[in-house]
Amino acid sequence: MSRPLISDSSMELLSQLKELRSELDAHTLENYKRINPLAENLCDWNEKGERYGKEGTTIYDSATLIGDVEIGAHCWIGLNTLLDGSGGLTIGDYVVVASGVHIYSHDTVKWALSEGKHAYEHAPVTIGNCVFVGAQSVIVRGVTIGEHSLICANSTVLKDVLPYSIVAGTPAKVIGEVVVSNDQVELNYFS
Repeated sequence: MSRPLISDSSMELLSQLKELRSELDAHTLENYKRINPLAENLCDWNEKGERYGKEGTTIYDSATLIGDVEIGAHCWIGLNTLLDGSGGLTIGDYVVVASGVHIYSHDTVKWALSEGKHAYEHAPVTIGNCVFVGAQSVIVRGVTIGEHSLICANSTVLKDVLPYSIVAGTPAKVIGEVVVSNDQVELNYFS
């Protein structure tokens, strides 16, 4: 005699979970005008931000933090981000790390290419205050991003970014400057 794949008690739990999901979706839609994956609705973004960041920081549950990661105040760490602090990662205040961003403070390139004879390489990453890192960007080990900089979406940052810079592309190159004056922000793109 074969056992049923899902027991009656498990089916009841599944039914309750579906009801909870429906209620959480309605709550999130009403309060935040969004529908999130179930895990994001089960977790409090602000609570995770308070645990791993400073005042006013929000970190989505799907964000992965590894090693020594220091996050400043009033930051937003988006969905499906990877913050690798195995070589040290410091993020300043008022920083947005948009969805899908990966920041690495180590790599295994030479290890793989040398059949494991070369060690993993680690170097700290530092992101200054008031930086926006666009969606799906990658920042590699050893990079420093200066304050008030904009990393455009889908960029791969392989070297330091000076303060007040706009960078884009793979590899990221300077394409403009950020001008902040009297609480106004202007993005000047070079032609």
